[in-house]
Amino acid sequence: MPLFGSRNKTPPPTQSRSMFSRSQTPPPQQSRSMFSRRRSSSPSVNNTSRHSMSHTHHTTTSTTSPNRHSGGLTNILHRNEDASITNARSSLIQAEHAEREADRALIAAKAAVREAREHVKRLEREAAEEARLAKIKQSQARSMGKRGKALGRHDHI
Repeated sequence: MPLFGSRNKTPPPTQSRSMFSRSQTPPPQQSRSMFSRRRSSSPSVNNTSRHSMSHTHHTTTSTTSPNRHSGGLTNILHRNEDASITNARSSLIQAEHAEREADRALIAAKAAVREAREHVKRLEREAAEEARLAKIKQSQARSMGKRGKALGRHDHI
């Protein structure tokens, strides 16, 4: 094999049999060159593929998740759609985003409430401990005062 050459051998087509469909999907061609890089069909889309194999059928599920700059891709994929459908889709996406942000805010608020309650309980425990120590100190001071009253009985002369 040459160092900078490419192989044009195509692997034999694999038969994929499914109990649900009889369609064949050829595997994607990948470059095996040392300088090749993996590219998706569009730089603004993340492709995630899941393959599951069993002895009876082969299933491939592919999902795409748009990045922030997916406006061009959306226009290309949905260019034949009505403007109202496009507007509804974008408002739905914005609503989903707002809902996710609201969920995050709710989780943060619940955590803040939990921390505040724990802080109040900690303060109550500290105050109870300080009150207990103050009672001990008060009883000790009272007993010292009683002992102090007995002093000086020889000063009457």
